[in-house]
Amino acid sequence: MTTPRSDFDQALDRIGRGGHVSLTTFRRNGQAVPTPVGGLVQDGTLYVLTPPETGKVKRIRNNSQVTIAACDMKGTVPAGVPAVRATARLLDPAETARVQELMRRRFFMYRLVRLLDRALGRERRLVAIAVTVVEGCPA
Repeated sequence: MTTPRSDFDQALDRIGRGGHVSLTTFRRNGQAVPTPVGGLVQDGTLYVLTPPETGKVKRIRNNSQVTIAACDMKGTVPAGVPAVRATARLLDPAETARVQELMRRRFFMYRLVRLLDRALGRERRLVAIAVTVVEGCPA
């Protein structure tokens, strides 16, 4: 039997290799809402950037419990890839800036999008989400 920590670590390894994750948040009525997002794994934590007005931010404010699974950019989770329970936390502006810097260093496409935003005079407001293991809970 595997521990939640090892299941979470395996999920992070897979996500780290692919860069995309199906982040499932939950509505107040318990309905699951999976969303494909790009992510970055750093020091045992999955980081995601998103605009603050998105539904997933609202749902995380109401319920920090999420599930994650590696997926492709369209959100398709390959057969046999398990979803792992985790906890999501919205980060403050200073932490979000740190995650943006990590994304800038890691992903060329992120740098390109930011450059395009600046050239077009757009300000893209983002909030970072940190996803960590649920301690003591089975996956």
